[in-house]
Amino acid sequence: MTYLDPYAALIRSCLPDEAEPPEDSAALFQIYAVLLKAKGEHVTDEDVHDAWSAWMQTVNDTHDALVPFGDLDPVTRAFDAPYAEAIRAAARELKSGPEH
Repeated sequence: MTYLDPYAALIRSCLPDEAEPPEDSAALFQIYAVLLKAKGEHVTDEDVHDAWSAWMQTVNDTHDALVPFGDLDPVTRAFDAPYAEAIRAAARELKSGPEH
């Protein structure tokens, strides 16, 4: 366990119930934790897609969505939104509450 894991857990806890994180995604959420620390409430859906892409290259480097965010269709782009919002919510929680 590292200092990033509590941030990753906080992001997971901020996800809406309908979000379905990929299996074995601990490393993905550690990357999201870096986004939380680096960008906080300013994180974008595109940032989340870039982080997911970096992770997915280690899982399945032929995945159809491994393209720039702007090249994705709107339905596929929408998959990134709950994760970006969870990171923003985690940033707000960190700002208003005790350090995690």
